[in-house]
Amino acid sequence: MTGRSLMILAAMGSAVLLFGAYGFEALGYAPCKMCLWQRWPHLAAISLGLAAIAWAVRPVAALGALAASTTAGIGLFHTGVERGWWPGPSSCSGGASLGGLSGQDLLSTDTLDRVVMCDEVAWSLLGLSMASWNAILSLVLAGIWVAAYRRAA
Repeated sequence: MTGRSLMILAAMGSAVLLFGAYGFEALGYAPCKMCLWQRWPHLAAISLGLAAIAWAVRPVAALGALAASTTAGIGLFHTGVERGWWPGPSSCSGGASLGGLSGQDLLSTDTLDRVVMCDEVAWSLLGLSMASWNAILSLVLAGIWVAAYRRAA
C-alpha cells in the first residue's frame, strides 16, 4: 500500500472508532469526561486523513501517528483509573466533587443520567472496557500511521 492509502486507512479506522463511540452513546451508554477526551484525537486523525487525500506527505503521517498515540495514551490512563491502578481526575472519579451542581440539580432526577464516573466500567468485552479497546485499537492505528510515514514522500 502507498503512504497515502495507509493514511486514509488509519483515518477511516478513527472514524469507525468514533462512530462506535457515538453508537454506544445512542444505545444509552453516556460517556464520562475521559471518554470524551479520547474522541478529540480521533477527530484530528480523521481531519489528517482528509488532508492526506491532497497531500500525502510525511508531516501529515507524523501528526496522524501523534493523534492516534494520544488517544491510545488517554485510553491507557483511563483503563488504569477504571482498574484502580491510579487515581483519575477528581471531577469524574470515586471522590468526585459535586460542587459544580446546584441544589436543584442534586435533587433533580434529570441529573442522574448526566453524571458518569470515569472509574466505573459501563461496558466490557473479554474483560476489557471501552477505554481499553480504544487504547489497543488506537495503538494499531498509530502503527498504520507510522507505516504511512515510512512510505510517504
